[in-house]
Amino acid sequence: MNVDLTRPPRRRALRSRRSEESGQRWPLSRVFAVGASLAALIALAAIALGAVALSRLADARSGLVDVASPALVSAQQLAVALVDQETGVRGFDLAGRPEFLEPYWSGIGAQDAAVVALEAAVDRGLEEIAPDLAAVRAAEQRWRAEYAQPVIGAASDAPAPETGLALFDEVRAATRELVADLEAQRGAAYDRMDDASSFLVGVGVAISAVLASFLVAAGIGLARGVLGPLSELAHKVREVVSGDVQRPVRVGGPREISELGEDVEAMRRHILRDLDDAQAVNRRLDEQARELARSNQDLEQFAYVASHDLQEPLRKVSSFCQLLQRRYSGQLDERADQYIAFAVDGAQRMQRLINDLLAFSRVGRSTEDFRTVDLSGVAASAAAQLESVREEAGGELVIDELPTVSGDPGLLQVLLANLLGNGLKFRREDVPPVVRAQARRDGATWEITVSDNGIGIEPEYGEKIFVIFQRLHGREVYPGTGIGLALSKKIVEFHGGRIGLVSGSGPGTTIRFTLPALPEEADE
Repeated sequence: MNVDLTRPPRRRALRSRRSEESGQRWPLSRVFAVGASLAALIALAAIALGAVALSRLADARSGLVDVASPALVSAQQLAVALVDQETGVRGFDLAGRPEFLEPYWSGIGAQDAAVVALEAAVDRGLEEIAPDLAAVRAAEQRWRAEYAQPVIGAASDAPAPETGLALFDEVRAATRELVADLEAQRGAAYDRMDDASSFLVGVGVAISAVLASFLVAAGIGLARGVLGPLSELAHKVREVVSGDVQRPVRVGGPREISELGEDVEAMRRHILRDLDDAQAVNRRLDEQARELARSNQDLEQFAYVASHDLQEPLRKVSSFCQLLQRRYSGQLDERADQYIAFAVDGAQRMQRLINDLLAFSRVGRSTEDFRTVDLSGVAASAAAQLESVREEAGGELVIDELPTVSGDPGLLQVLLANLLGNGLKFRREDVPPVVRAQARRDGATWEITVSDNGIGIEPEYGEKIFVIFQRLHGREVYPGTGIGLALSKKIVEFHGGRIGLVSGSGPGTTIRFTLPALPEEADE
């Protein structure tokens, strides 16, 4: 399977396909609306039943406290007032003294007040006692007309006390009947209040039971219809996240949860397709990596051949050309000497080029030689390597204190030797070269700058100079193979840094490269 690695994997739009079954499910909004409506109906029914129960209890209490009990008290007061009148009349009849009539006159006032209260009770719902009250009034009036008034008026035909006692016995009997009826009415009022209280308690228990049942049903419905599908969806999503990408994600429940499950399933399929594409890309990358490994192996074989098989005949050609130059110089004509010089120079340049190419190919093979390196010591070794060049140019190498880093000391020495040597080589006429190496800490990296006062480099050539075999000057002006800065860039990048030309206003060239600080220094 071939995959174009220059183009990113195709992105498929995530489209949620709603199933017919999902479209037929109730949405959560409808479920909650129905639940809220049922709760409102239950609340209204509870309020209505509670109002009826409280109204019944209030009516029963009013009938007992405001009507039956005061009426019974008034009947008892009426009975006492009549007894006081009978006692006063009977005492006056026996003794004939006017002061014995005091209870009679006060009893009349108490009787009138009690009668008014009883008549009001009749008007407020005690119609049952109206005949009893009328019987009491009739017996009292007959007793008063036939006995009390004649006795008080001292009539000559006033009846005997036995007649008055017989008449008042009728009054007592009617009064007892009235009190008995009122006591029965008060008992009935007590029963109605008990019934109303029991009804209120029953309504309260029923409302509580209905509310509790509704809450339990709502909780069960919420757990089964919402929380259960959500938990199931979360469980399936976790299974997919844990690596089981082949498991389909489908859940029931309300429409929103079902559609969410379908969206997650569509996303899973989308990710699965991208994963298939990524696996195909990885397989292609593995193939290219294997091809690259084979290519590197071929390059290493070529480097081995170049270092042994190619250099052997080249050294032989160079040696015999030099031998011809030494032995026959001046014995042939001038053109022959020139041809021999060209052959010697070409063989030497070819040998240097092969050595430089071998050095370039060896960079970046392995980090096994990495260790803690003191750049100051490495720079001193590079300066010692360039001592003859420095003396010939009459220049100066100034090396400030450089940091300690992790790297390959041999490669770092080649790096510094290339940069310091370029500063000595690309000098201006009649100006002694001065090359300075200095360092500065920048966060977790070290910036090392190598600057000179030479001919300088135009900024537009800042990238070109680091390309292998790219030269800005002819070979006859400045010698070299054109690999030095390309090799320096490869060494810096192999150590995890960057290198580049620093633009400046003054004369000369400034090359700056970075190297990672040691881990303990980076933490600081």
